[in-house]
Amino acid sequence: MEAQTASVRAVAGPVIDLDFTVEGAATVDHAAVPTLGFALRIVSRSGHAVRSVLLDVQVQIAARRRGYEHDDETRLAEVFGEPKRWSTTLRTLPWLRTTQVVPAFAGETVVELLVPCTYDFDVTAAKYLQALGDGEVPLEFLFSGTAFYSAEDGRLQTARIAWDREADFRLPVAVWRQTMDHYFPGSAWLRLSRDVFERLYAYRAQNVIPSWDRTLESLLDREEEGG
Repeated sequence: MEAQTASVRAVAGPVIDLDFTVEGAATVDHAAVPTLGFALRIVSRSGHAVRSVLLDVQVQIAARRRGYEHDDETRLAEVFGEPKRWSTTLRTLPWLRTTQVVPAFAGETVVELLVPCTYDFDVTAAKYLQALGDGEVPLEFLFSGTAFYSAEDGRLQTARIAWDREADFRLPVAVWRQTMDHYFPGSAWLRLSRDVFERLYAYRAQNVIPSWDRTLESLLDREEEGG
């Protein structure tokens, strides 16, 4: 039996040239978790017909690229320390890594890059975003992954995306807040250890308090009266 020729060939080096631009951001209305959708334009500069892209994306917050008001500095003390130390502590913050499959296109395409967001304030990126009063969040998108494209003879080939592919985008703080308000209207989340939760639950039950808000208000009122 004659050996069959493989239908997919891996090509060393960035034979296919893809450029990436982030053009906008909006709340994804229906998702399992709070999610931002970024409009990502992909252009094939090398002219290849792209069959698909397995796209790896790293998103990070370029915190040094914006200015901060006094109120911002106060709220960000937990992230970067006292403002007088920011010359050494202010740094880029990793937000997340995600992978997305881009469908076939010729020339260029625009896809929705889905970025899940957490409201867990033990996560540094969430602390940072919540601390900002307004303005914009400077983001850096770093791209890698594998592109599948057609050779001149029609055969399917693969190539790694060039290591230096990236894009900048300034996300309005208002868009992030709208996303959180859409999924958690008028709410915020606190993560407690199980022991602390059990003590809080017992206090609520013992005092017949109808809600968690009233429970915490009761404890805060006691603290203020004691002070």
